[in-house]
Amino acid sequence: MDDRIDCTTDKKAQDESVDMRDVLDLAMNMGRVLLKNGAEIFRVEETIDHVCGRYKIGDVESFVMSNGIFITARDETEDIYAKVKHIPISGFHLGIVTEVNDLSREISAGKIGLKEARMRLEEIEKMPPKRGRFRILAAGIGSGCFCYLLQANFWESMIAVLIGCLLYVFVIFAENHRLTKIITNIVGGGFITVMALLALSIPWPFPVRMDKLIIGSILPLVPGVAFVNSIRDIANSDFISGIVRIVDALLVFVYIAIGVGFVLGCYNKITGGGWI
Repeated sequence: MDDRIDCTTDKKAQDESVDMRDVLDLAMNMGRVLLKNGAEIFRVEETIDHVCGRYKIGDVESFVMSNGIFITARDETEDIYAKVKHIPISGFHLGIVTEVNDLSREISAGKIGLKEARMRLEEIEKMPPKRGRFRILAAGIGSGCFCYLLQANFWESMIAVLIGCLLYVFVIFAENHRLTKIITNIVGGGFITVMALLALSIPWPFPVRMDKLIIGSILPLVPGVAFVNSIRDIANSDFISGIVRIVDALLVFVYIAIGVGFVLGCYNKITGGGWI
């Protein structure tokens, strides 16, 4: 019994001796990791509040945008903390978002200390994405299912599966070589169109329609998570962040359309569009 009381006392003393700047640095880094990997604005703000609330830091103000976090705080000694972090809009890793979200709940419940939380956050940030072959397979299946939903026949859907898999091989190549979003989506749209034209040139014993192949195979490039998150941000009155994200998502659609339109335009000029 005495040992439990001593442990509780030591834990409280340790919590009270925590420096405000260390806590806010941890909250800032957790928010950065969340925002970088596609979390919603309200989730980032809640995480910062959970961490600061756990260590009784009261006068905290956080302002989160789609590409930046602003935090200010003041403690009992009137020391002022202010920090701004720029986070470029990048890809999505919902596994990291889930892990950081769980970590914030553990911190809020007092199950984990500040030092251990920093170490856990470093490990979470290093989490690799899913293996390439699984992502390629998922892209192919998604393309085929989407093509089938557009009332394509079974064989058209199977061709879309193949095109979707090949497309995501290129997407992973672009990620590994740090190609920009503009190049990736323009070339990806053009690649889909070239593959659809090649499929159309083969004398299949069943009908093949180009529009079904192109629209179905585009699915792996569509920024669905970004688009949905932007709507959620707008619904939560985070209008600036929501508009920035929705414009970013809409630009991806424009890049894809440029790639598709360029290949189709070149094809029509060269051959007269006899297969379309």
